[in-house]
This record gives sequence, C-alpha cells and structure tokens, in this order.
Amino acid sequence: MKGKTIFIIISIIILLLIGCFYAYINALGSMWVLNKPDESPYFVTTKSIIIKNIPLPKGTKITYKKRYFWEKHKQNKLLNEENVTDISFMEGITIDWGGVPITSIHKFFNSEMKGFSVYADFDKLNKNNKTQFSNLWFSCNNNLGITVENTNDWSFNKKNILDIESCGVNNQRYFKEDKNQQRFLDELYSQLMKIKD
Repeated sequence: MKGKTIFIIISIIILLLIGCFYAYINALGSMWVLNKPDESPYFVTTKSIIIKNIPLPKGTKITYKKRYFWEKHKQNKLLNEENVTDISFMEGITIDWGGVPITSIHKFFNSEMKGFSVYADFDKLNKNNKTQFSNLWFSCNNNLGITVENTNDWSFNKKNILDIESCGVNNQRYFKEDKNQQRFLDELYSQLMKIKD
C-alpha cells in the first residue's frame, strides 16, 4: 500500500513537471517568432478627418488597440478614438507638428505614461523654417517623446504638453542622474514652448 502511494505521488510530480516544461517551451516558442503578423485593427481614411485633434489627410492609417477577437486587420469604419495607438501618414505625406514635418505619432507603449512619440522627416523641413527647437530635435535624429495632460489631444497644443520625456535613446527623463540629458531635454522643452501655435 505504501509503495502504491509513493508511485502515485511520483507519477503526479512527473506529470506536473512535464506540464510545466511544455508550458515553458510554448512560451519560449512564442518569444522566438520574429515576424509575427500584427493583428491590430486599423482604418485607412477615405477623406480628411480630425482624430486626436489632428487634421488627417485622406489615406492616413489609424491603428487601434485590439479590444475584441473579431477586431483585427483592416476595418470598414472608424473605431473608438479612445483606442487609437498609432497614426501614420502615407509615404511622402507629412503634417506640421511644432513647425516640423512629421510622418507618424505613436502612443506610449507603457500604459502608465500619458503621452506619445512623434516621428519627424527632417528632409522635408524647409531651411527657412528651421528653429532652435527643430535644430535640437534634429540633433537627436530620432523620435520625440511627449507627455501630455489630455491623452485625447495629440496636436501641437502647448497648453496640453507637460514635458519632453525623451529625444531618441540618448536623452531620456528616466536617467535623472545624468545632468547632461536632463539639461538637453529642459532646453528642448523650453524651445518647444517658444514655438507659435
């Protein structure tokens, strides 16, 4: 009887270990998928509209957070504006954001952070329109992270912009102990505030 009980316990432990190993392998497998297709729902505008307080031209791709299993890939109509995660303009098309031509805006991935990243195309910036703000942004040669009060407003509304969170990977508010990074972001924010709406 005692031997039978030990055998059952060992069998249960082995089954649990096999189950855990299987779950672990599946988790690793999903991490190793490099080009997993994006199933986020999106809508391509068929006319000029305003989303997140930004006038969007026809052909703009609006991507949304997936809420339901049937919401994936291209949609036939606009979804809830609250769930917008990305706005991307057609290739060759930009809009003005703080005097700088931009190609896309992406909501911060970290849901605890209230803001978005703005991507510029400095090749389309007219030399006559350069400002100290655009020069500083260009020196990062990367996206600009903006924290805002109202997450439903992605426009260049200085009353809504609280700070510049980052400029590329080399200038981040996260690295508080790095005084050079903080000074650069402070100056960038100061120059942003000087741009006319």
